[in-house]
Amino acid sequence: MALYIPKNYQPTLPAEEMEQAIKKVKLIFQEELAEALSLRRVTAPLFVLSGTGINDNLNGVERPVSFEIPAVGGKRAEIVHSLAKWKRMKLGAYNIEPGKGLYTDMNAIRADEELDNIHSLYVDQWDWERTITADDRNLDFLKSIVKKIYGALRETEKQISELYPQIKPILPEEIVFLHTEDLLAEYPALTPRERETEAARKYGAVFVIGIGGELPDGTIHDGRSPDYDDWSTPTDEKHKGLNGDIVVWNPVLDAAFELSSMGIRVDKKALLEQLKIRQSEDRLELLFHKNLMEDKIPLSIGGGIGQSRLCMFFLQAAHIGEVQASIWPEEMIAECAANNILLK
Repeated sequence: MALYIPKNYQPTLPAEEMEQAIKKVKLIFQEELAEALSLRRVTAPLFVLSGTGINDNLNGVERPVSFEIPAVGGKRAEIVHSLAKWKRMKLGAYNIEPGKGLYTDMNAIRADEELDNIHSLYVDQWDWERTITADDRNLDFLKSIVKKIYGALRETEKQISELYPQIKPILPEEIVFLHTEDLLAEYPALTPRERETEAARKYGAVFVIGIGGELPDGTIHDGRSPDYDDWSTPTDEKHKGLNGDIVVWNPVLDAAFELSSMGIRVDKKALLEQLKIRQSEDRLELLFHKNLMEDKIPLSIGGGIGQSRLCMFFLQAAHIGEVQASIWPEEMIAECAANNILLK
């Protein structure tokens, strides 16, 4: 999206109070999330070794920030894009039983990001992962987890509105589940982003199911790496995919607003299928993929929930730079300042 300036925008909180509110949003939500999903906090890496397959390659075109490490023989490390695979390996390393999991503060740099109201070079999110059984690999289980996360979101919003009465709750009572195939059928003339906008505007909060797999018209709703979320497993005659995004309506930006990407992770069958679809079968030689194929990594469900995105939404900010420190183009800083949007 291009830079969007809300008409007559005024921050909900003064700068000094905003900093305290950011802290409160983060403390409240991570406690609610951990309790809802039975997660324990772990410490996460900022970088991993290159060539292991552990880093998230996103859509496959984003360049990781990397550097050489003389102390380990000149091997290269790369700043994480996310911890989708690392978390799953840690479930196994920590012997975490089905029904329980872990979460962590993930900090990343995405140097190729296009900067606007909601995208920054700096990414901060809660990355979480939960061990499951083979019987849990179904749509009903996915929906049950989404509902628990949505409950944590609503509880956080409730507590923040009590602390800051000028911030009114806007999330609907229930989240609506929609398949990418059905969105395409309902809005065939619109782009995937436009379909999400219409759905979010209509329902207030939606979970869009099946992101990454090919749609009936040969397109995909949005890119997904082939080796973490399962976007290929059929769930009925018309639908496939055991993953999705939590998208809400953001009245400040007058747009759909993604808060979380998540899903049931690939098993061996789905991994082989998705690598074949993306012509990426050479990844089977990498450490992560070998461990998965050798049953050294447990089945899991997991995702990421943007920390700054959440603060933006609950504190009704117009730009992610109001709730996090990063680097912005000079012209963006000036335009935002002229419209009461002060970037950090």
